[in-house]
Amino acid sequence: MKNFNPADNIQDLQYFGEFGGVNPSISDSSTYTFLSAKTMFDTFEGNMEGCYLYSRHSSPSNLYLDKAMAAMEGTESANVSASGMGAITPTLLQLCGTGDHIVSSRTIYGGTYAFLKNFTPRFGIKTTFVDITKLDVVEAAITPETRVLYCETVSNPLLEVADIEGLAKIAKRYKLTLVVDNTFSPLSVSPAKLGADIVIHSLTKYINGSSDTVGGVTCASQEFIDSLKNVNSGASMLLGPTMDSLRSASVMKNLRTLHIRMKQHSYNAMYLAERFEKDGLKTVYPGLKSHPSHEIYKTMINPEYGFGGMMTLDVGTLEKANALMELMQAKNLGYLAVSLGFYKTLFSAPGTSTSSEIPMEEQIEMGLTDGLIRFSIGLDNDIERTYQMMKKCMMELDILTAESILTE
Repeated sequence: MKNFNPADNIQDLQYFGEFGGVNPSISDSSTYTFLSAKTMFDTFEGNMEGCYLYSRHSSPSNLYLDKAMAAMEGTESANVSASGMGAITPTLLQLCGTGDHIVSSRTIYGGTYAFLKNFTPRFGIKTTFVDITKLDVVEAAITPETRVLYCETVSNPLLEVADIEGLAKIAKRYKLTLVVDNTFSPLSVSPAKLGADIVIHSLTKYINGSSDTVGGVTCASQEFIDSLKNVNSGASMLLGPTMDSLRSASVMKNLRTLHIRMKQHSYNAMYLAERFEKDGLKTVYPGLKSHPSHEIYKTMINPEYGFGGMMTLDVGTLEKANALMELMQAKNLGYLAVSLGFYKTLFSAPGTSTSSEIPMEEQIEMGLTDGLIRFSIGLDNDIERTYQMMKKCMMELDILTAESILTE
């Protein structure tokens, strides 16, 4: 990874519009014309590179973003989709069929958990959920029917870190496909360079960065992307989670500032995490030495982009969590909202929101407590000011008291 800088790869992309514009022209068409019937047939069969048939299959705007995302992740190809789940679900259905088995991290986005727990069994696909940080537990869960290892680089919402290199070795040993959702750590971590076979993002989050677009992407080998888009058997082609060309163009423009934004998100999150941990709050952030996987994560990241913008605080009870979030929103410190990667800080209690699909007994087992607040730290210019305002809110609610603060 020494010579691989994902932001440089994005910067080196050059697309001119058809009239010489510095932005590529947006293809505002759902279908495309041909000068000959033979060319149409060849394109339908996948044998005419550079020709377009129908936008559910491909479009110029989507292919621009495909190439940019593949360059960022260091894969041969990519396929953008209408949402993060529109990337995850076809990818897993393309890899697995009746009788197959998936080993998945137990702490993943609630929608992915619900898909694996409740939906894929309809197709005869079973999933075993494990503590992904324990490689021996992961290996013990593998059966002769296992086809996929699935994890998130940094898990939603507990911020557990997957040892991607270790998981890749296991996947290779058992001839499995390692699929990694890298939504929480774009640029910071490049899973494909650590051995992952497929990398997924919700483009909705950091990559787009403005909370105005829903999108997803699957980054993988050319062979796998071609299989996803196959007109006869491709899960993306047949299920139809197609990204709109206007949205592709919007994400493409925002992608260019991702490296700047990630540095600021990471800087601000580290600052707050260090201060609140010092104040005695139960703080989880991969950049803290107290994080169980801090040392592993240090070896995985591109240090230039830091440890990411996601942080959790446990304030004890759901009542205190709700009161704090409402007060912080009233004080203009951020928004009580799901999602992440926005310029403003976003906060939610995941046990009753983004992870509510996970049964309560399983939440307790994995350590997802009622008082846990998940923060997506924003791009605040004066993070010390933010810290002081947040601390004042906590003191007002007796979450922090003058006596409880260990040092100032």
